[in-house]
Amino acid sequence: MGHRIRTASQLFSFFPALSSNTELEQVVQKYPLAITPYYASLIRKADASDPVFAMAVPQMQELTNPPCLSEDPLEEHEDMPVPGLVHRYPDRALLIVTTTCAMYCRHCTRKRVAGTRETSISPRRLGQVVQYLNNHPEISDVIISGGDPLTMATELLETVLSAIRSVPTVQVIRIGTRTPVVLPMRITDELVNMLKKFHPIWVNMHFNHPNEISPESAAACAKLADAGIPLGNQSVLLKGVNDNPVVYEQLCRQLIRMRVRPYYLFQCDLVRGAEHFRTSISAGIQIMEYLRGRLSGIAIPTFVVDAPHGGGKIPVLPNYIVSTSPTHTVLRNFEGLLVAYPEPGFAAAPAPARNEESSGGVFELTNGKASVIWPANMKRTKRRAERKYSNAGSIPELFQ
Repeated sequence: MGHRIRTASQLFSFFPALSSNTELEQVVQKYPLAITPYYASLIRKADASDPVFAMAVPQMQELTNPPCLSEDPLEEHEDMPVPGLVHRYPDRALLIVTTTCAMYCRHCTRKRVAGTRETSISPRRLGQVVQYLNNHPEISDVIISGGDPLTMATELLETVLSAIRSVPTVQVIRIGTRTPVVLPMRITDELVNMLKKFHPIWVNMHFNHPNEISPESAAACAKLADAGIPLGNQSVLLKGVNDNPVVYEQLCRQLIRMRVRPYYLFQCDLVRGAEHFRTSISAGIQIMEYLRGRLSGIAIPTFVVDAPHGGGKIPVLPNYIVSTSPTHTVLRNFEGLLVAYPEPGFAAAPAPARNEESSGGVFELTNGKASVIWPANMKRTKRRAERKYSNAGSIPELFQ
């Protein structure tokens, strides 16, 4: 932490090619800069075409903001009954315990506060939070956020966790962190042994691109997982970083290998200073369309838009329901196969025998006159045809 790149002049010494861009100082003055030497070492090319560079290094586009953006697009401040505690959903609350991060991501949704003054929650504020939680027993899940909670001294973080765990109605504690990504050496035995005291505890981290995964970050994740801490990942969809479906598939595969479950893929928020990272929502839907069928369900995140005005997380998916009727729902799978799913109580004649020759259309599926429409030239159809001419047996035959 003490060796982070904090100023434009330090940035230029690390990346001399940037020294001609004297305007970067304006960005740093508005939105704090911090890059750990470790994370800087992951940069392969010193320009915005490099995904790690793009997420870490200030860019002049941060000062160009259309009117639709705001400092607090999720209106967290409006849902703070106690300073620092966001109570939006009925059964959970989010607690901002620090404004410090090891690195200040250029796409951060809390650019208005993160790093402007590096400080942590005071005992008085923590007492107010505990009192609120005791007075609201419907809150059973508390997310510890920031800033980054794992940048706090272990003793101070333990004080926070102990205070939250003292509330009898709090069942689950979650920690949101990017430390395993940008400062993996922080995940020490001392820290992990402290966290184990407060089970059930979950850790959600923030990998956005495969280039962020290194032997060091994998070891940090393994240390947490070996301590019995379930790990999830919350990515943000970022233009030019991970908006390529193949790149995002690679990220999901590597996360699962590290026992980190892809949890959310967030649409980039309408936050000032991040417009150059925003993609269309359709770009995220395309990624989800690509992942389904290529990855197992445990490796596929939920694509969500954290809605403006405090609307919360809204899942956004490709449309797999093609049509409905009182008797049948027509569903589409990732291959484009259309099937008629009979609703309960439908007592008409049995569906026509299945074959791989499509007959009729969607209307026939909705009224039970057809059961399936097969796409032409589907790979699975070819595999089935080849099997008919092979010696492959049925499952019972495997045991004969």
